[in-house]
Amino acid sequence: MQFLRDLIDKNITPHIQPGEKFAWLHTSWDALDTFLFSPNTTTKGKVHVKDGIDLKRTMDHVIKALLPCLLFGMWNVGHQHFNVVADTSWTNWGDQFFAELFYGALTVLPIVITSYVVGLVIDFFFCTIRHEQVNEGYLVTGMLIPLIMPPTIPLWMVAIATAFAVIIAREAFGGTGMNLLNVALTARVFLFFAYPTDLSGEEVWITTENNFLAGLFFNDHVIVDGYTGATWLGQAAGAIDNIAFTDVTGNAINIWDAFAGWIPGSIGETSSVACILGALVLCITGIGSWRVMISVVLGGLAMGYLLNSIGGSPFMDMPGWYHLFVGGFAFGLVFMATDPVTAAQTTQGKFIYGFLIGFIAVLIRVINPAYPEGMMLSILLMNTFAPLVDYYVVQGNIKRRLSRG
Repeated sequence: MQFLRDLIDKNITPHIQPGEKFAWLHTSWDALDTFLFSPNTTTKGKVHVKDGIDLKRTMDHVIKALLPCLLFGMWNVGHQHFNVVADTSWTNWGDQFFAELFYGALTVLPIVITSYVVGLVIDFFFCTIRHEQVNEGYLVTGMLIPLIMPPTIPLWMVAIATAFAVIIAREAFGGTGMNLLNVALTARVFLFFAYPTDLSGEEVWITTENNFLAGLFFNDHVIVDGYTGATWLGQAAGAIDNIAFTDVTGNAINIWDAFAGWIPGSIGETSSVACILGALVLCITGIGSWRVMISVVLGGLAMGYLLNSIGGSPFMDMPGWYHLFVGGFAFGLVFMATDPVTAAQTTQGKFIYGFLIGFIAVLIRVINPAYPEGMMLSILLMNTFAPLVDYYVVQGNIKRRLSRG
């Protein structure tokens, strides 16, 4: 690697510096160079710090934490699809597993590629016209956007939502690290209000038609004309007398099926197991705030059991701890609520911020029958209040110190 480093420094780097012939490539080359190699810069002053963990390495750890959700999501997309089309050609479980994973990959990867291509093109454009270095925040956002989308989402909608979120939620505020709202959730909320039938309801969670890539390999499968199947939360919200949770084929499922994740839902958020693995990576590396995660759980449990004590409907009577493992609760608390840019920054503020996210998310789920999820709106709401939470925490600390004389 040192040989490659020396070769680049001698033959490429000098020609792309400002004022040189290929200076217009400086922004793009700097992004690639710092992605391949750790930075060799130090702080200036009396204290010098050199550390290989920069923003790119931080984002790299988050991508690793997201891999369990991505891989499980791809398998689950294929699993739900083949449950609906009732394929019976498998000779053993291994063939079925890899066929489901392969089908899911052919469905999910185009969504991931679309998200990255659109977002990075916009990122490079704004950094070039501002003469700034390409920031690395979109490495994670580009993965989060596909994982919170239903598998049936059209690619053109992904492109529009990505462009809207990157331009309006981030670049309009000054770029990476300046955004007020979580960029990935902004993309989802844009689609939720602009194209609600394509992002919610009972017809968006299971692919019943082969896309172009899947059609090349699975064109002999019988595809049903249409299929409707509510998610766990959709079934709970629609229950009148009692809740009977079923899978796509009508078989009964329990909370542990939801915990494992083999139920309909957005691509990356169905499996709490995968989310827990991601949480461990984030906490061990010190990137994700365990304070936010724990407080989101406590807030969700508090509202869940408060609603249990009130009762009055099957959804309100559903055990409070169920809320932790269904819908996007686990994914949101691990990867969205802990966003270091939009979350509270003070130690005490993180507890307050996280608790209110969990508390409000369950409240929206149960009280608002038109939107049986809640996590997205709860996080975005608290994004706007995070600076206020930090302000009052800081002011409280100042007053306590002044009172001590």
